[in-house]
Amino acid sequence: KLLPFFIKTSQTNMSNADKFLEAAATFPEDALPNNQVYEHPLVQRYATKEMSFVWSPAMKFTTWRKLWTALATAEQELGIEITDEQLEEMRKNLFDVDFELAAQKEAEFRHDVMGHVHAFGEVAPKAMPVIHLGATSCYVGDNTDLIQIRDALKLIKRKLIQVLDTLKVFAEKHRDLPTLGYTHYQPAQLTTVGKRACLWMQDMLLDLERVDREIEELPMRGVKGTTGTQASFLELFDGDHEKVKALNKRVCELMDFKKAIPVSGQTYTRKIDFNILSVLSGIAQSAYKMCGDIRLLANLKEVEEPFAKKQIGSSAMAYKRNPMRSERVCSLARYVMSLPNAAANTHANQWFERTLDDSAIRRVVLPEGFLACDVILTLLANISDGMVVWPNVVRAHVMAELPFMSTEVILMECVKAGGDRQELHEAIRVHSMDAGAVVKGEGKPNDLLERIAKDPLFTAIHSKLDTLVDPKQFVGRAPEQVDEFLGEEVKPILEANKELLAMESVDRVNV
Repeated sequence: KLLPFFIKTSQTNMSNADKFLEAAATFPEDALPNNQVYEHPLVQRYATKEMSFVWSPAMKFTTWRKLWTALATAEQELGIEITDEQLEEMRKNLFDVDFELAAQKEAEFRHDVMGHVHAFGEVAPKAMPVIHLGATSCYVGDNTDLIQIRDALKLIKRKLIQVLDTLKVFAEKHRDLPTLGYTHYQPAQLTTVGKRACLWMQDMLLDLERVDREIEELPMRGVKGTTGTQASFLELFDGDHEKVKALNKRVCELMDFKKAIPVSGQTYTRKIDFNILSVLSGIAQSAYKMCGDIRLLANLKEVEEPFAKKQIGSSAMAYKRNPMRSERVCSLARYVMSLPNAAANTHANQWFERTLDDSAIRRVVLPEGFLACDVILTLLANISDGMVVWPNVVRAHVMAELPFMSTEVILMECVKAGGDRQELHEAIRVHSMDAGAVVKGEGKPNDLLERIAKDPLFTAIHSKLDTLVDPKQFVGRAPEQVDEFLGEEVKPILEANKELLAMESVDRVNV
């Protein structure tokens, strides 16, 4: 009877720190049962519904059924005894996938493809004898991968076109707004805000060229057999080589591919995966460069990315407006840029006709590369569409450096008016050193122009000094380059893809 009292007394005498350590020591098995499994942040937090669908089980396994039905259809056309009733049964059940049954069968056979063959046969029993006829697992696996890659590339292209369109508007708006150029992140000759945006767009046009090329040239694996020799299909057609070739061509046509890869082992060459991930890496590089510039400009308070009315920049520093979307782009881009290395190693390590160490990593890098790249482009469209430029801040930074940059123009104008070049040069040198000392030593504004305005040696240009140091006189052909680049390079591409611009994305940037 005294035991509970002593236990209670012992707990009462524990410090709060000890009580915390006791409470936090173990995780109760029944706590938060619906949240005890890892959730991939790329999918749960960032990925769009459109790209997630491309790589979803629903898309993957219904495509398997489409491939089986296309194969059976082509085989029937070429004389194999497959009835219309069997094909009709397959067509009717393309989207009736019992994932639970497929998992049970996979556990029974220890083979994912055969699990789904039997699940398909369960709803299409008359067709069961001809499902997967002559094929190997890579017929559905590899061809589905290529279909998903093609669909994902088309979505990437659409998003890339939309980013170019929003950046075009931004570049036009700021085509002639002078801003400091930077080399080595040190002030250099002036450019314009619009011209800088064109640098970002130039990279993306190069990316778009590669995306278009991959969409146009991506082959289907086709009908190749276990080691790529088509031996099973040659047997099926009693040694008729022409029918085997016709089967390969017809299946490609039915799945909307212009061609199959000419030769393969068991799989299509994993060099294709490397090429695809290299394209995505290129887009990530372009995005990282653009958003890296925006982050630096945000620090200078010249540019701000969109900022929601109730958005919180920092939980501690309430005044902050962090470029969090640009930072997210850079974070995801860093991951995408790392993926070609994995694909290169996978391709290099494919022994002879195939080795299975390609499988697990491809299940990760291909979907994640596209999911991350899609998020990046969605963010870029959002950032460029709502990006704010602060012209007065931009001008203040220009005017802090322009006096030094304008000295050569001032010198030439004074010489034209009859001045002594060497004497004027020395005077400018002395004034520049003194002005620099004021800026660096005293933290005051650059007063070089005021010094020149008070020096009698420069009387010839005093009345037009303001005109000589107008920032727009120092941007060269930047505004014209913007006009030419947009008119000759960007707008024709946007016009050719106007149907993609008319398509509205399902998702929005919420965080």
